[in-house]
Amino acid sequence: MTQNNYSFAKLTNGRAVRLDTIPTIAFDGFRQAILDGVAYGQRVSAMFGDSTSQSDVTLLYVVMADDEQNQLYVGRTQIEGDQFPSLTPDCPQVHLFEREIAEQFGLKPIGHPWFKPVRYHHSKTSRDAWNRPSNQPILPGVGDFFQVGGDEVHEVAVGPVHAGIIEPGHFRFQCYGEQVFHLEIALGFQHRGVEQALIGGPNNRSIHYSETLAGDTTIAHATGYCQVLEALAHCQKTARAQMLRGVALELERLANHVGDLGAISGDVGFLPTASYCGRIRGDYLNMTALLCGSRFGRGMIRPGGVGFDIDDNRASELLRRLDKAEKDTTVAIKLLWDTPSVMARLENTGTLPKSIAIELGIVGPAARASDLPRDIRQDQPSGIFRFSHIPASTCDTGDAFGRAFVRWLEIQHSIQFIREQIGAIPAGSPLVKVGSLAAESFVATLNEGWRGEVCHIAITNQQGNFARYKIVDPSFHNWAALAYALRNQEISDFPLCNKSFNLSYCGHDL
Repeated sequence: MTQNNYSFAKLTNGRAVRLDTIPTIAFDGFRQAILDGVAYGQRVSAMFGDSTSQSDVTLLYVVMADDEQNQLYVGRTQIEGDQFPSLTPDCPQVHLFEREIAEQFGLKPIGHPWFKPVRYHHSKTSRDAWNRPSNQPILPGVGDFFQVGGDEVHEVAVGPVHAGIIEPGHFRFQCYGEQVFHLEIALGFQHRGVEQALIGGPNNRSIHYSETLAGDTTIAHATGYCQVLEALAHCQKTARAQMLRGVALELERLANHVGDLGAISGDVGFLPTASYCGRIRGDYLNMTALLCGSRFGRGMIRPGGVGFDIDDNRASELLRRLDKAEKDTTVAIKLLWDTPSVMARLENTGTLPKSIAIELGIVGPAARASDLPRDIRQDQPSGIFRFSHIPASTCDTGDAFGRAFVRWLEIQHSIQFIREQIGAIPAGSPLVKVGSLAAESFVATLNEGWRGEVCHIAITNQQGNFARYKIVDPSFHNWAALAYALRNQEISDFPLCNKSFNLSYCGHDL
């Protein structure tokens, strides 16, 4: 059930509008519009701050996604002073957004249930928000953690350095024996300040920032960034370019899903699938390299289309490799479902109920595994996905098995999609010129990356440059789901649960 949010402006994914068409409403109306929208099935894709020319005024923006109606709703409000009433107690999916706003703009969400840093900005506003003196460092993983009382409750701290070549993150477990009562996740070790670096652009470095926001999501983030520029320049891409973008996005999904299923197999000690998938993942990465020379797709997505075209010989070779990889993938992954010991480890481990997934605003395969059919390719489609339908793959178990099985379903759909697209390549140029950007405008783009919704938002100034650039990686929505899924699990199940979500540290930290 949905309801039109008449307090906010109605937008379409990837379409720019004049900034003055977005209403500025009083905070009480802004808050109520968000709560009403969520109550009727909308979700918060982004909530962020923007500074104004007045030193004591900050604008708060929100982008609400109505997946049933394929619409976005955008509104804003002015905050005078250094605080505002927190929405988190009534709308938990904004809990990290409010903490981020406090960190970036020094605005305190009064009543926030667990108010602490997100990425540990070293700015005066962040110190003001946390009441830290100038000589006290603000460091990731240093600060208060939630504690569970009791004589036999013990605490286990893991990371930020881990036993493998992975990114840093700190996990604090409150346990009773092997049972996990509570997990708190502290990130911020990978914070690079990408949003701030994009302000004043676009310039020659902007596309490279986008490609490296989360290295395993190069295609999705670069696509979001390029769609921002194309919307602001009113640029129309060719069908050929849109097709090649879609193929690259699905190859990125294939490589990561296959790699995840192999890693999940390793975490339950099932080495056949783990070994096979490690190699097969490389086959899909090499298909991306066949398109553009980079296994991770760097250089493939460019404003106005794609940086590399495809000819008949390369298309034939891609299909040949895809056929072989499909056979190998099917054999390797079916071993999982046919092995009782594997299923015993996956089923009922790390369950995320549908009601909690809705409450936390979870996206991507993690949401679909909890029976939430959220998929931008069908809910807010752009590019080739407006014309070629990929169904949302769901499971109703919400556990590690569900998150693994959804990946398997999506692998099959992605292979079919790529085969259809390469079999009917449209004519046209792969790249068109992008003109100057519209001044004082707003645009939001959503794409279904392999982890879930990738959101890019830009606001331009009078010169047509970025005055504000906001990025929301799917991991920003989903880390809280991992913390919930560990409740009442064995602590030894953490590696499996963690890999079943496989969230990005740097995508969260930006």
